[in-house]
Amino acid sequence: MTSPEIISIEPATGAELWRGVHGDVDATVDRARRAWPEWAAKPLANRIELMRRFANEVRKQNDDFAELIAREAGKPLWEARTEVEAVVNKVEISIRAYAERTGQKKLDSALQGTAAVRHKPHGVMTVLGPYNFPAHLPNGHIVPALIAGNTVVFKPSEKTPAVGEFLVSCFHRAGVPAAVIQLLIGGPEEGKALVAHRDVNGILFTGSAQAGIAINKALATNPGKIVALEMGGNNPIVVTDTPKVSDAAVLIAQSAFTTAGQRCTAGRRLIVVESMYEPIVQEVSALASRIIIGEPFADPAPFMGPVIDNAAADQLVESFLYLLSNGGKAIKHMTRPDDELPFLSPAIIDTTNITDRPDVELFGPVLQVIKVKDLNQAIIEANRTRFGLSASLIGGSPQDYNRFWASIRAGIVNWNRPTNGASSSAPFGGLGLSGNHRPAAFYAADYCAYPVASTEMEQPRASVGVGFSEG
Repeated sequence: MTSPEIISIEPATGAELWRGVHGDVDATVDRARRAWPEWAAKPLANRIELMRRFANEVRKQNDDFAELIAREAGKPLWEARTEVEAVVNKVEISIRAYAERTGQKKLDSALQGTAAVRHKPHGVMTVLGPYNFPAHLPNGHIVPALIAGNTVVFKPSEKTPAVGEFLVSCFHRAGVPAAVIQLLIGGPEEGKALVAHRDVNGILFTGSAQAGIAINKALATNPGKIVALEMGGNNPIVVTDTPKVSDAAVLIAQSAFTTAGQRCTAGRRLIVVESMYEPIVQEVSALASRIIIGEPFADPAPFMGPVIDNAAADQLVESFLYLLSNGGKAIKHMTRPDDELPFLSPAIIDTTNITDRPDVELFGPVLQVIKVKDLNQAIIEANRTRFGLSASLIGGSPQDYNRFWASIRAGIVNWNRPTNGASSSAPFGGLGLSGNHRPAAFYAADYCAYPVASTEMEQPRASVGVGFSEG
């Protein structure tokens, strides 16, 4: 039975932060449907101006917004501040993307009239947000959708509803009509109802592969509804020969342990050629031992906060023990200093000798290490996954990177850079269980409007030809 209220708990303290009642799906969608024609009819310049006002509103609320993200998501305050900055930056990026990806095109011909390509909004779009970036990631769908002329129903994660409420309030204070962008509080049942709703024209989802597959199945017989699935990854970091061992270790730690490993682009598998294995593992382990773990506002500032809740922490501990009991060799054990709170230490485990390594996304600070003979074997190992979001090569020559880039199945392929920290000015998405070939970020404009091809003449002009008898 669904609880009558959604209650948000601060991961770092266990204190209640926010509570609210479940929203009415039908009433919310109906308001969005009725508001859509007027919003879509507004000149594009007007919608863009309102988005810029929204960015200014977020700037004014910067400190309060960052503090709320830090408290509700558990991430360090410095990281929460970078998330608020990303929310602001998304506006200008989305304006540029809309102009570049969905611009109007016309080709005039005296005899055939005008050939034109223009774009139309879909209608009512549902945005289903995650908890790890509760403002930035849903905002990456919302802003492009609104610019294109859609109305939006935003259901934040039930674990971060307060941040969702704050984000929507910034749009409203900026002058975006209340019915054009609406907050719907709820859990899985509300999410399923929005996906199935006949008056919802699109689903823009960020979250787990399990939930994304469920959405895909639910809409398998409804091709008329646009669906963009932004899911997770079992992302490989491949290390080949490099003299820069310390730099490599920093890139690996950033990939695996930023946001306590709760990024879809986090490095999950460290695949190391045997010549580099000992120095790399030693350096990464030493660096992980220096990571400061603490509550968001601690001084000195922590690198890692808690994971989102105790259930997630329990599952990660169980997963680490499973790997350990099935042939894994602990390099750095996972510890949990307080059973009542979801703080975890970064864990590193060698899984080379596990015959059937689980191809799952362990959404937390767990790094699996796999030793291989050479780069060829490393590439084969890196591709041994159903996911395909992000991959990085550390070390090697330009020729090695060219081979890596050409062979790796992933939507983001980096060289001597972390697996995470993708630019919003580039497409963001993956293949396999990581997405459905509708990348977000700069390419979000593609799924927020559809192209319409037209041939046009001011007066009808035609003549009969072959196959007609004389009149």
